[in-house]
Amino acid sequence: MTFSATSLAVTAICAVVLGGIAQAGAQNRAGGATLSEDFPVATDARLAGDEKTTRLIVDLTRKIEIRAFTLAAPYRVVIDLPQVNFQLAPKTGEHGRGLVKAFRFGLVMQGGSRIVLDVSGPVRIEKASVLDPTGEQPARLIVELGAVDRATFLRTIAVENRAAVARENKRREEMVPPGSAVSNNDADPRPIVVVDPGHGGIDNGTKGPSGENEKDLVLDFGLMLRDKIEKTGKYRVVMTREDDTFVALAERVRLARSRQAQLFISIHCDALARGDGDAQGATVYTLSETASDIEAGRLAEQENKADVIAGVDLSAEPNDIADILIDLAQRETKIFSVQFARTLVADLKLAARMHKRPMKSAGFRVLTAPDVPSVLVELGYVSSSQDLKQLTSDTWRSRVGDSVVQAVDTFFTTRLAGANPAARRN
Repeated sequence: MTFSATSLAVTAICAVVLGGIAQAGAQNRAGGATLSEDFPVATDARLAGDEKTTRLIVDLTRKIEIRAFTLAAPYRVVIDLPQVNFQLAPKTGEHGRGLVKAFRFGLVMQGGSRIVLDVSGPVRIEKASVLDPTGEQPARLIVELGAVDRATFLRTIAVENRAAVARENKRREEMVPPGSAVSNNDADPRPIVVVDPGHGGIDNGTKGPSGENEKDLVLDFGLMLRDKIEKTGKYRVVMTREDDTFVALAERVRLARSRQAQLFISIHCDALARGDGDAQGATVYTLSETASDIEAGRLAEQENKADVIAGVDLSAEPNDIADILIDLAQRETKIFSVQFARTLVADLKLAARMHKRPMKSAGFRVLTAPDVPSVLVELGYVSSSQDLKQLTSDTWRSRVGDSVVQAVDTFFTTRLAGANPAARRN
């Protein structure tokens, strides 16, 4: 398999900007940060101003260092902070003002948090600082934005991005000891299965009617599935995340490939907007350049926006990384992916209610490893009361987890026996 110079360049940029974010410690699931006196607390956040000048103000328990920069496609302002415990009122950031349409916040790596502002057009960061506490006033983060023309905006981005890459290169060099490398434990012949709970950290995913976050539901299931697969003693399991941490889509793919995984299972939930119907049941997806139906295309587009939600999205580069990797996907890998998907659907039917079309395909970026058979499992719809009841049931999750383990076992038994995957396509 040969990578083009463009794909290698894009992958290198992804590694520079996004590398290392999968490493994280234990965190508080509700707040996205470890509850510790060591971390500053954000107690309030608000917007002020108008369409010419808009300010974000965040009250903090102590002064911190910040870094703010802008991104395009779509227009955003990203504020990187040390790890912060966000104790803000419900729905904070959902409503905009002036140049800011909305904003979100959360953990993006161990020791690092982020605030992302969706802005209505090109802006310049006029001020970005944190004021010392004075008297009864807390420390305050203030980011002031001014409207600018697109040409000015793009020149600013070019300067900021070059500086950001240089800083990230230096940080990575300092973090990685000379000669160190990720060990694949080559002495262990057991196949590696990557379990990928979707979303995490600043990216909540879909949300149930009572506030249930997809990122929490799929993490609970993923950890349970890991334990069940490892209990068989036949396989090694690598998690893309084990806590409430954001992991970029490219990093999830890179992790699977770097560990030479033999199977990648991404776990998600879906949701339909009110008035869009009442879909129910689990669905298994494989990679395809052309979506199998409108719903599959909608879901892939939604899931592929994860990096935009976290504030750093490299898919807007001249050659989209998803398209590059899809073109590189090998035929045998696709066949193995479909083989596992069919086996998984058959086993899931014995334990869970399935969607009326239980097997679909679409251009999910997280499934684009060209040499790792990959599927994305939508466990159900959080917009369905029946599905949500099951998704929060330990008994249901355990039963479905057993079915996934059975499918994994069947898949590897077939492969290790030397069966031709093409023979199982019908």
